[in-house]
This record gives sequence, structure tokens and C-alpha cells, in this order.
Amino acid sequence: MLKKIKSLIIIPLQLIIRDSRTIGVLLSLCAIFSLILSNSSVGLFYSEFWEYPIFAFKEIQVPLTVKDWINDALMAVFFFVAGLEIKKELKSGTLKTPQNAILPVFAALGGMVVPALIYIFINGANDYATGWGIPMATDIAFSLGIASLLGKRIPVSLKIFLMALAIIDDLGAIVVIAIFYATTIHWVYIIVAALIVLLLWLSRYWLSTRFLLHVFAGIALWVILYNSGIHATVAGVLLAFTIPTKSISNLTEKLHFPVQFIVLPLFALANTVIYFPKNILIAFQEPYSIGIILGLIIGKPMGIVTFSWVLVKLKWGKLPNGVDWVQMIGIGILAGIGFTMSIFITTLAFGEDKIQNLAKIAILFASLFSGIVGFTILNRFKAKVNTKI
Repeated sequence: MLKKIKSLIIIPLQLIIRDSRTIGVLLSLCAIFSLILSNSSVGLFYSEFWEYPIFAFKEIQVPLTVKDWINDALMAVFFFVAGLEIKKELKSGTLKTPQNAILPVFAALGGMVVPALIYIFINGANDYATGWGIPMATDIAFSLGIASLLGKRIPVSLKIFLMALAIIDDLGAIVVIAIFYATTIHWVYIIVAALIVLLLWLSRYWLSTRFLLHVFAGIALWVILYNSGIHATVAGVLLAFTIPTKSISNLTEKLHFPVQFIVLPLFALANTVIYFPKNILIAFQEPYSIGIILGLIIGKPMGIVTFSWVLVKLKWGKLPNGVDWVQMIGIGILAGIGFTMSIFITTLAFGEDKIQNLAKIAILFASLFSGIVGFTILNRFKAKVNTKI
């Protein structure tokens, strides 16, 4: 009986959970569900739920509302996993050698710089200039999920390129959040946080097992950074870089389910409480919305393809095996799916709810457009070579 249950339910469920397409579908469903509720008769109650205060400590400053805990605490776990993936790629993955890393690094750089410049060109002289970081982001889960839907129509090497690009993009977003979206910096907290990171880094010389040390030090690091003025989620990345390389795969494996199927869906639900105005066109007329849309739809592929083309022409790098420039354009457009990181940066860039709301509509539109067009191009122009790794 147990064997039948395992073969009929558990094993298929495990395969679904590990399928890279699943998280993209799940996040889409969460966003759609949240949008429906937000614009229904229970919209006010639904919105107030995420703003409900759940914990408050007089002694230390910590997040207050349900949404705050998701964005500041649970997302720190997401950034921890992102940090582990970045470290793994730097140590033993596609970013290990300069030859392999140079193309996705330059492509990611172009994919961040050009969208930001487009946004600044439109909004540099107004009150919305702080949103320049929004169109810089690429959503790893969505972009890789759509790429996986294409199966063998695109080479494995192109999927690896997209993954490396998205990981570097995440690192860039983390740096941008830490430096440019910090509030008033409290240097005493910064120094204490640096000492904790140093302690964790040195502990590998005198401790064989450090699990509990990392747990308690990680919590302390998060609280300190939350009070320092730097966004608390950066604690997740700093903690990840103190983890021994040999432990990364095991930790990533254990955190895969809670991050992909609890943290990210909760983030999607809490941050897509978006009210569609009666005149929806207003969402596409505001200068910050135009900057976001053009940055993601045009800036992303333009930056990725242009920087890659220059690198190849200079013979400093080469295209992935079996990939041509049409497919590079397709993957560049697909990278315009901002969603998670773009929405996250929106909550930091704009303080007014109305502006956040319209900016999120712009992100949803640009991400949907990029996903459909990118998928269509990559599906239409089949790979010449299906390389295997």
C-alpha cells in the first residue's frame, strides 16, 4: 500500500516540485489570485490583512506588519539562497573561470545599465528618479521557468547563460539595494555587523560544526542590519558567503522547498495587492511607469545583446554553443521579466502607495509582454545544435 502511494502520489509530487517550470506557474497563480481579491468586494479586507501588525518589541526595532515581515524577514531567506547560488557558481559553476564568466557578466552589466539609463533619461529631472533600480532586475524563477517550457528547442548552453546572467543580475540588485536604497546609515550597527561576518568567516578554522552558530549569528546579523539603515535582506547574502563551499549544495537542497513554495508565493501574494484604476490607461501614462516599461521591454534586451555583441566582436568572449544572435535577442527579451525583484525594489524606491500601485501594474505588463515575446522568438527560431552537458 505504501509503495503504491509513493509511486502514485509522492514521486510525481517530488518531480513537480523540482521542475523549474512549477515555481513560475505557482507565482503566476498567486499574482492572479491576489489581483482578483484586491479588486473584488473583499479587496479592503484583503489589503488590511497584509498591513495587520503581528509582532512588536519595544527593546529592538523589527518589522511590524505581516507584509513587513515577509519583505524584510522571509525575503532575507530568499536572499540567503540567492547568495549560496552565487557563491556556488563562483566556486565551481559557470562563473568559476574568467573565460566562462565574462560573457554573462558583461551581458548582465548591459542588462542593468541600459534600463537604468532609459529610466533616468525619462525621470531624471522629476520626483520619481529614485525608481531607476526597478527595471534593472531579472526574475530568475519566471525567466528560467519559461525557458524550461521550450525544452530542446533551445540549447542547454543558452539556459545556463540565462541562469548565470540572472544570478549576476541578482548580485547587482543586491548591491544596488545595499548602497542606493539604504536609509540613514548608523555606522555602529554596520561595524557590529562586520564583526559578526568576520567571526563567522574565521570560525571555519576552529569549529568543525557551526550550524547553531550560523543560525543565531544570522538572526543577530539580520536584526542589526535592520536597524543600521541598510536593508535587512542583505544579511542573507552576507551570511551565505560565510557558509563553507562543501555545505552549499546540502543547504540549497533543504531550503529549496520552503523558499520556492512558501517564501516566494507569500511575497507574490503580499506585493500584488494592486488596485486597477477605472481608467487603467493612467498606469501607462505616468513617467515612472513609462520608464519601467521601456527599461524592461527595450532596455533589457538592448543592453544584454549590445554588450554581448561588443564582447564577441572584440574576441574577448564567444556565444554559447549552438546559439545565434536571434536567440540572444530572444533570451534578452525574456530577461525583461522583472516581477519579484522589480516589485521588491519598487517598495523601497517609492513611499506613496498610489505610486507603488501604478508602478507594479507597469511591472506586470512589462513582465507579461517580455515573457510572451521572448517565448515566441525562442520557440520560432529553433536551436541549430542541441548541446548536452
